[in-house]
Amino acid sequence: MAGKNEFYWRRLHSLLGVIPVGVFLVQHLVVNHFATQGEAAFNTAAGFMGKLPFVIFLEFLVIYIPILFHGILGIYIAFVAKNNPIKLGWFRNWMFTIQRITGIILLAFIAWHVYQTRIQAAFGAEVNFQMMEDILSNPIVLILYLLGILSATFHLSNGLWSFLVRWGITQSPRSQKISSWVMGVVFVVLSIIGVRAALAFVFPDFFVG
Repeated sequence: MAGKNEFYWRRLHSLLGVIPVGVFLVQHLVVNHFATQGEAAFNTAAGFMGKLPFVIFLEFLVIYIPILFHGILGIYIAFVAKNNPIKLGWFRNWMFTIQRITGIILLAFIAWHVYQTRIQAAFGAEVNFQMMEDILSNPIVLILYLLGILSATFHLSNGLWSFLVRWGITQSPRSQKISSWVMGVVFVVLSIIGVRAALAFVFPDFFVG
């Protein structure tokens, strides 16, 4: 990529990270959070999403293709981009570095998660509470899932900060500082939702009395 083409590719990469990938992540975490209300509640929510019209077409158009494009281009950016301590400062350079690390983690995690759920569903398994309980009952797998969830929530929240800057919405230092705090709250809230959902599959009695 070079010149104007690189500019537009990076803009598309940024946009896809928010819409539809970011929107899907939030929706996915919310659906999973129904697990905290019990097996029946989660199965109802997951079943509703699985019965949407043209669900396979929608998954490829809205989820798989955008994630694949965003991920592949993100790896390229991660390896060619350089930190800028003078312009960005110490904190933002750390956020920049962690963003790249979490992006690489997420590619592996998403591929693994899709294999354990959607691909297994294609072979006749049912994506329900019992499936997730079986997957997460292994302590090592649970830890890896929690790492994947935290990587996803950080990558989205920090990516939103970058999106606002890249698209000219937050240009002043003050607006960027405020945005940092707001995205920090977004990270914490989404992380709590995601972690609670994962733990609810393993410790259902703790959440549902």
